[in-house]
Amino acid sequence: MRHGQPTQTVVMGASWGGLNAYTTILSALPEDFPAAILLVQHQHASAENRLPWLLARYCALPVIAPEDKEPILPGHIYVAPPGYHMLVDSDETVAFSVGRPVHFSRPAIDELFFSAATVYGSRLTGVILTGANEDGAAGCEYIQRRGGLTIAQSPVSSEAPVMPEAAIKTGAISRVLDLERIGPFLAEHLSG
Repeated sequence: MRHGQPTQTVVMGASWGGLNAYTTILSALPEDFPAAILLVQHQHASAENRLPWLLARYCALPVIAPEDKEPILPGHIYVAPPGYHMLVDSDETVAFSVGRPVHFSRPAIDELFFSAATVYGSRLTGVILTGANEDGAAGCEYIQRRGGLTIAQSPVSSEAPVMPEAAIKTGAISRVLDLERIGPFLAEHLSG
């Protein structure tokens, strides 16, 4: 990332162990956190959309189960619903797709990361967390190519290390951080 250039949006992706990872990170963010956060948790398409409610219990920011074409606002967290890819449209609104699963997942992390990097470029931070497949690795590469910052949870702090390991192997990760360090890093990096 270029010095002095603000990052305005954060995208995160997780699979196995994601609930613990997300609650740890989001609980560390202050209520005046300036960036929008969009997150994907691998879920079965028939799952109840309870993740926004669960995450809201652990953080000071509003957690949204977004509608299609919902504006992406600073200081809000948007959670991909089960059964849909969550994307960022060029007008900085949320869009949904029922395109084919990616790495057996819909929502898929790569789909969010690709669309967000296209829209935000160097104003984007991508965070890849615990998980048991390679979803998100290609998305991190694309975020880096577009000038964004990429963070991987350290494999040793991951319940399932395959996903962060795959992203790290691409060479496209700017920082590898233990789970407990990711929230404080984002708060410091994006507020400064």
